[in-house]
Amino acid sequence: MYAVVRTGGKQARVEPGQRLDVERVGAQVGDEITLTPILVVDGDTVLASADELAGASVSATVVGEAKGPKITGFTYKKKNRTRRRWGHRQAYDTIEITGIDAGSHATS
Repeated sequence: MYAVVRTGGKQARVEPGQRLDVERVGAQVGDEITLTPILVVDGDTVLASADELAGASVSATVVGEAKGPKITGFTYKKKNRTRRRWGHRQAYDTIEITGIDAGSHATS
């Protein structure tokens, strides 16, 4: 069983037990969070419409924090002495998927 969830403007395919770096979710380490799936696949059963996904959820636990790679840039305009250096390092939360609940459409 796996699900596709949307978090931080990105989508990710997740399975129970998987660890994933996502953009900050606003929770402390050890907190339980619930993500809304946009697709759930359980064997031959695929839940994709809004009606089928109404009761579905993906639960995860925040297990840590991480930082992405340092990105640097430099802008320059000739003839008028304009130079600017900038950098960015994205902050992430590391989550562990603890379970996928397909709701009332489960085929167990």
